[in-house]
Amino acid sequence: MQEQLSGASVWEQSLYDHLTSHEENERELLVEYQHAAAESQSAAFRYLTALIIEDEVRHHRMIHELAESLRMDTEMQSGEPVVPRLGGWGPDSHRIAELGDRLLEHEEMDLQFLRRLRKEMDTIKDTTMWPLLVKLMELDTTKHMEILNFVRRQARRALT
Repeated sequence: MQEQLSGASVWEQSLYDHLTSHEENERELLVEYQHAAAESQSAAFRYLTALIIEDEVRHHRMIHELAESLRMDTEMQSGEPVVPRLGGWGPDSHRIAELGDRLLEHEEMDLQFLRRLRKEMDTIKDTTMWPLLVKLMELDTTKHMEILNFVRRQARRALT
């Protein structure tokens, strides 16, 4: 049975229920990955599963933080939620926007480097997992760029 939030709208309660049920599913998935890795004789599988487990642990934490932040907002609890509200960019919004520009340039250069590196490894794609790891770093870099673009937009919005 799902916990009822006091003062929640139907939408807020539905979102909270979705987040908390997903959090439970993530927990079960994490345990399944951990068991699969522990039982496997394959060092390659254990290594790759460990990468997935790291992501799943982070996903579990983020879902929990979203649910708790929703609870705080819905129940009008005092204090700052774990997932901060967007209104608090503060007086250094201009510096944050400039920093976002600079960091984004570095991430774009990193992405180009990783793409070239993966192409150089094409001949070993069937004998090592190295090209896969470089591809995963490319995906992380793309994620970093998404975060930085969001930061830049929000910081600039705070300036207006």
